[in-house]
Amino acid sequence: MAAAVRAGCAHRGFISVTRRGSHSSTALKPQYDAIVIGAGHNGLIASAYLQKGGLKTAVLERRHVLGGAAVSEEIIPGFHFSRASYLLSLLRPHIYQDLELKKHGLKVYMRDPYSFTPMLEDARGRPPRSLTLGADLAKTQQEIGKFSEKDAKHFHKLAYNELNIHNLYDLINAPPVDIPGLTQGSLRKKISALRSLKPLVKSGFKLGKNIPDFYELVTAPVMKVLNRWFESEPLRATLATDSVIGANTSPNNPGSGYVLLHHVMGELEKEKGAWGYVEGGMGGVSESIARSARSLGADIFTNRDVKQVLIGQDGSAKGVVLTDGTEVHSKVVLSNATPYITFKQLTPQDALPEAFITAVDQIDYTSPVTKINVALDKLPNFLAAPNSADGKPGPHHQCSIHLNCESMEVLEEAYREGQQGYPSSRPMIEMTIPSVLDPTLTPPGCHVVSLFIQFTPYLLEGRRAWNDEDRERFADTVFDWVEHYAPGFKKAIVGKDILTPPDLERVFGLTGGNIFHGSMSLDQLYLARPLPSVADYRSPVKGLYLCGSGSHPGGGVMGAAGWNSALKVLADFKRL
Repeated sequence: MAAAVRAGCAHRGFISVTRRGSHSSTALKPQYDAIVIGAGHNGLIASAYLQKGGLKTAVLERRHVLGGAAVSEEIIPGFHFSRASYLLSLLRPHIYQDLELKKHGLKVYMRDPYSFTPMLEDARGRPPRSLTLGADLAKTQQEIGKFSEKDAKHFHKLAYNELNIHNLYDLINAPPVDIPGLTQGSLRKKISALRSLKPLVKSGFKLGKNIPDFYELVTAPVMKVLNRWFESEPLRATLATDSVIGANTSPNNPGSGYVLLHHVMGELEKEKGAWGYVEGGMGGVSESIARSARSLGADIFTNRDVKQVLIGQDGSAKGVVLTDGTEVHSKVVLSNATPYITFKQLTPQDALPEAFITAVDQIDYTSPVTKINVALDKLPNFLAAPNSADGKPGPHHQCSIHLNCESMEVLEEAYREGQQGYPSSRPMIEMTIPSVLDPTLTPPGCHVVSLFIQFTPYLLEGRRAWNDEDRERFADTVFDWVEHYAPGFKKAIVGKDILTPPDLERVFGLTGGNIFHGSMSLDQLYLARPLPSVADYRSPVKGLYLCGSGSHPGGGVMGAAGWNSALKVLADFKRL
């Protein structure tokens, strides 16, 4: 929902920054070596590597804009939003370098500090307390010491060597172990498949004696670990948000430890675990990848809606047909859509085994997420960190701002309400204000705010669908809570865009509204992502592959699924 821009920020004098478009003047050819369905970041990355490998590749995107969920859109005149995904960290460094993304326009604003959790409390005339975490360990320990001296002393144990996060990199950057290759076929094939064990063995040697601790962290409820490490509620709750963000789970549920690891395993500008804002919004990532792919020779098209994968008489993929009837033929087809859309909507059902279709129906796409994009005519002013007299942003404004995250009980109650079909009455809110670092997003003096909110069900109580009244009511609840922390927020709103789970599904093709293309639960990871029979990116249809976040290693703007899938296709291409 958009609203007219009110007076208050310098909207009239705003000079829009020129953004290079995603449109291609190249004509769609009738024949390619490879076709990629969907121009999300993984599809674009796959196209770049396929083209580098010598395959003439076309990418066909349903929407008018590239990027899938990593997209920038001017929803409100003059205000540019990262409409779905909103931060960058997980993109694999080797992809960043291989595709020369800086050369192709990618610019990132680093954040330090990176986390701000204000409290709601009666401070007897003083500002409420807050917890700010950043790269400076001494300052971070000083912040934690406001709540627990013991936790401040022990916080260094949360360093990445302690979490063993770096030992996951080999597993992320490679396809899962090739079980069929190791157990079926000729001796030569089995020997060749032994190479797929290398990343697993390498990670095991790196972990060494820490394997049991690592296993516990991955499989346990994250609170089991955090309770052992720390005693202060604000610190535990703040860290626990990364164990549930985007996931329909509680910090007290098994497997939430892995979700935490997944969100802190990134790297930005060689800084481990760092997250940053992309200039111009997250579409800047996708556009830079697209420019790289085009420079290699890939053809990329928007407003090309694929209706179905074409199946030849031999049962293999032969290309696609668009909704306008246009047929485009190819030797291989890669789908950047979710596994559900790929196998239930795009693939003819008689081309797939009945048991496989049944298994696809069981993949979990439950989403607890609502995303609200907000345009403001002034900077939010937090009670816990009042704005300076000159009105300039403070260090805390650049952070991920955690609201309703000062205690575990608040998070747990929000989760419980969501499971009962009710949007949380006191929701968990992750707020970011990228315009404090990126001046290209708004008119001077104005700001764009991203509110990533949990827990909201796909269907409301009684399995009722969301309507406009429900959306507005929930948005009002969210804004009321932000107002508690930052009085004046509601009056500063000049427009908003509300995306509940069904809206995320409708706009971006995210089945169930799930931002990861499928839950990141223990039963849907690695060898079982999205299903054991297709964990190697190959589908039951010869020549049809998955290349999206529904495959290993999962969600986030990471690119590894696109990279891994392209490697499989290139290895198979001669045989095809």
